[in-house]
Amino acid sequence: MNKTWLITGASSGLGKIMTTQLLERGDRVIATARRQEALQELADQYGDQLQVLALDLTDTVQISHVVDHAFERFGRIDVIVSNAGYGLFGPAEQVSDEQIDRVLATNLTGSIQLIRRSLAHLRAQGGGRIVQVSSEGGQIAYPGFSLYHASKWGIEGFVEAVAQEVAPFGIDFILAEPGPTRTNFAAALDLAPPAGAYRETPAGQVHTMIASGEFEIRGDAINTVSAIIHAADAETPPLRLALGSTAYENIHRALRGRREALEAQREVAFSADSRELLT
Repeated sequence: MNKTWLITGASSGLGKIMTTQLLERGDRVIATARRQEALQELADQYGDQLQVLALDLTDTVQISHVVDHAFERFGRIDVIVSNAGYGLFGPAEQVSDEQIDRVLATNLTGSIQLIRRSLAHLRAQGGGRIVQVSSEGGQIAYPGFSLYHASKWGIEGFVEAVAQEVAPFGIDFILAEPGPTRTNFAAALDLAPPAGAYRETPAGQVHTMIASGEFEIRGDAINTVSAIIHAADAETPPLRLALGSTAYENIHRALRGRREALEAQREVAFSADSRELLT
């Protein structure tokens, strides 16, 4: 049975590829973007099967209008894909206040508001699924990407809590966690190149790798999108979905390291309990 999807950030990258794949298989898509003209060719080709709406995730009022309109227009939306976002690179000390505000307003607050404003509609229709496009950067961290990681670790914590709140209403979540993938992510990266004391630090080394093209990218965008769609079609998908060998290896290494560190702290952790509980 064909589904109806709402996808943010659909003008390029994973969002546009997903929109295309879903239209090709006969599904209906409400695609949102700041640059609607980037979807004009698909709109001409698929007609009423695709509706393109303008949306800037930093505008909370606009988010509400778009979500309300989408549910009114199609009656039911099966899957909401919170995909819009971008990367910010630079040492935490050296990125500007404006850069911090913008990346958090888009990647974190914008995604939170999209999800919040969708929940009442999903409850009313008896359930639904939300795919939050996160990143391996929601569980690991690279030097120089501190604010990007703040947005991704933040949205993952939000989703994990909200998933428990709304499970009784038949609403579930997928946190899609791609590793480095061949999209326009690097081209759209907001850069604050390491300067001064930070040039010869790990952040500076990562910047050199990005600028020179040495940063290894194994992920394929088409395969990544296909895997997300496959998971979204599943009856019981995982909450977290690692995508790409780099993501799997990095997340596995990070989780193993955190578990080992936690187990080494068992005695001191228990020593912080109230003594009254031990008598």
